[in-house]
Amino acid sequence: MREFIVEADGGSRGNPGPAGYGAVVIDAATGETLAERAEYIGVATNNVAEYRGLIAGLRAAHELDPTATVHVRMDSKLVIEQMSGRWKIKHPDMKPLAFEAARVFPPAQVTYEWIPREQNKHADRLANEAMDAGKRGERWSAADSTAELEAADAKAASAAGGHAPTAAEGTRTTAAEGAGTTAAEGAGTTAAAPSSGWAPADMGAPATFVLLRHGETPLTPQKRFSGSGGSDPALSAAGREQAERVGAALARRGTVQAIVSSPLARTRETAGIVAARLGLDVTVEEGLRETDFGAWEGLTFGEVRERYPDDLTAWLADPEARPTGGGESFAATAERVAAARDKLIAAYAGRTVLLVTHVTPIKTLVRLALGAPAESLFRMELSAASLSAIAYYADGNASVRLFNDTSHLRG
Repeated sequence: MREFIVEADGGSRGNPGPAGYGAVVIDAATGETLAERAEYIGVATNNVAEYRGLIAGLRAAHELDPTATVHVRMDSKLVIEQMSGRWKIKHPDMKPLAFEAARVFPPAQVTYEWIPREQNKHADRLANEAMDAGKRGERWSAADSTAELEAADAKAASAAGGHAPTAAEGTRTTAAEGAGTTAAEGAGTTAAAPSSGWAPADMGAPATFVLLRHGETPLTPQKRFSGSGGSDPALSAAGREQAERVGAALARRGTVQAIVSSPLARTRETAGIVAARLGLDVTVEEGLRETDFGAWEGLTFGEVRERYPDDLTAWLADPEARPTGGGESFAATAERVAAARDKLIAAYAGRTVLLVTHVTPIKTLVRLALGAPAESLFRMELSAASLSAIAYYADGNASVRLFNDTSHLRG
């Protein structure tokens, strides 16, 4: 059985601030570097960046050989102790990251060791290269990286000075061995290692869609139909404030790696405000646009019922029915949204992406994930600037993790 060493690190220039991670996979038998990973992740904390580095390193090792044993070496005491199971994971932002890391390999195949920072130079330099690239508005390039060479030079200089790094300077434990033991450095709690609960056998990290409904427009408080066939309103002042609050909340969580938006003005404006806070670009996906409500655009539900009662009754009863004036049926919307979903799952496999879209696409994604009937669209409440989340796994299954969360808009 092959054995890999994964060295990982992450950093944040501000904590939270512009952040990045680095990870390297090494052949334990030969010392050869097999893979390097690095990425600028926008605004995040040190701990989030460190966890992201761990996940990237484990995934790279899994791509090389899913049956290998892996020895993780990091200079983050927090990550090592939490993943070993000796320290309880209290922070809500850390729990999903630890869970994600624990799912890459079966726990029995992974051991963890804390090492001094001087022994983690390769991963540290990768993380700094990623942050430097992000500052320039570029992506980290493996072809341009000098991290391995610089780390080797630093190691040689250290050895010449009389300090030869050894594995004995750290402590090696498996996740299974660490579960239920007392933390050595005053954590005062015991904890089991992250477990997958009812999750299926390891299929790698899911593609996670964080679904953001755009902020308010002048039509939103009036509850008027506002689809893709109307006036395409911009955000109101309240809507821009909501988008700022979303951006701040997502920056604190530090998990979003990419942003995709509907082409309509209100979503692109919302996405732009959030993207500026996270230091990310925005990609536009046509399939995320709102339903075309035809002649109902700009009208309230009551006004539609008064003017087009028969058409409204048919629309409420049949997903194939179209709004008056050649609008788009919910069935057609679902087909379009499902195609966009599949395209984005393939493009962002194993990553967390923010989709900035509208009421009907979000409700449709939730409905499809749950396998719920079409009429369930009328049984969901979705507030402006709310967050929902769905994880999509390699076997085609999906898990709804969050729905209509507006906690970031309060206080």
